[in-house]
Amino acid sequence: MGGDDECVIVVREFDPSKDLASVEEVEKRCEVGPSGKLSLFTDLLGDPICRVRHSPAFLMLVAELSSTKEIVGMIRGCIKTVTCGKKLSRNTKTNDPSKPLPVYTKVAYILGLRVSPSHRRMGIGLKLVLRMEEWFVQNGTEYSYLATENDNQASVNLFTDKCGYSKFRTPSILVNPVFAHRLPVSNRVSLIKLSPSDAESLYRRRFSTIEFFPRDIDSVLNNRLSLGTFLAVPRGCCYTQETWAGCDKFLSDPPESWAVLSVWNCKDVFRLEVRGASRMRKTLAKTTRIVDKLLPFLRLPSIPEVFKPFGLHFLYGVGGEGPSAAKLVYALCAHAHNLAKEGGCSVVATEVANGEPLKAGVPHWKRLSCDADLWCIKRLGEDYSDGSVGDWTKSPPGLSIFVDPREF
Repeated sequence: MGGDDECVIVVREFDPSKDLASVEEVEKRCEVGPSGKLSLFTDLLGDPICRVRHSPAFLMLVAELSSTKEIVGMIRGCIKTVTCGKKLSRNTKTNDPSKPLPVYTKVAYILGLRVSPSHRRMGIGLKLVLRMEEWFVQNGTEYSYLATENDNQASVNLFTDKCGYSKFRTPSILVNPVFAHRLPVSNRVSLIKLSPSDAESLYRRRFSTIEFFPRDIDSVLNNRLSLGTFLAVPRGCCYTQETWAGCDKFLSDPPESWAVLSVWNCKDVFRLEVRGASRMRKTLAKTTRIVDKLLPFLRLPSIPEVFKPFGLHFLYGVGGEGPSAAKLVYALCAHAHNLAKEGGCSVVATEVANGEPLKAGVPHWKRLSCDADLWCIKRLGEDYSDGSVGDWTKSPPGLSIFVDPREF
């Protein structure tokens, strides 16, 4: 391709009636995940918009050569309203003036920027980002952000050097395999499955001031992909599944320690596959699974089948209070593991802030996890938030962050 080809790149909205096969071909040619011998590939199950379509507003753009109509790139984006900070209430009649209230802003998330390897370094990625940002601005978005790998230098350079984004947060992606055996849940812990309305009440009243908390948390909890919200309390306290009387009563008199998390079914949205593994590595993994299945009472840490397309469950809304909250999170993760095993998944994953106090309670394999997922952010406008936060891009990180499962 010559230098003039950049002028004949057309960026337009994705048309599923004619673009599906071409988009899938570009996806196959683009490696996803960290560089190296092992590579992670994503199968979107025939729906290129699957990872943004559950958001309040979304768009997918493609880049094509005007001469041949060949699709050589794509980008996805979605828009929602989230917490960017907090303020104290001034209305003493209806609110506790000492209790902070969330400050919301309209944000956009960029996901799945792909450019065909044979057409890179032509400015296609930049064109796709700028066109997507135009749509963001037209819809009143104040900030745009994205997640990328720290070692994906090409992506980092594109967004920070050419598009004006700044490095913002570095949460940890924690991934744990699903074994052939069930994990025991401590008999010192009681688990309670909350209704979506109780879960919404708990999240809004305890976690709504956390960064990136979605204002439409009710839509998330009521989505068909949300498999439930689970509360863990010390066994012997007055709260059990049988005696549960609602979130209002619980929050009026909570136990000293408690924890909560919700489970999102990514398996019905996309599948992952690890490629590039040696025959020896595959044989070793298979051997651990066989032994684990034959001798489940040994509870061996078997390696799941990740060298074929596999599904996962994502744990979101991880939170809690009290000195034993991390131990209660550990029990919730064991329960989530067993749900994933029943659902035919190979891994469970979550993403938390690096400084999250409950991080210690989330079991994970270091070799499967990412210590610092890089989030970059850019301010697009100043007309939405109430000014209490100022420029969010310059704010220091908090201890916690709410990772929306619709964007994982």
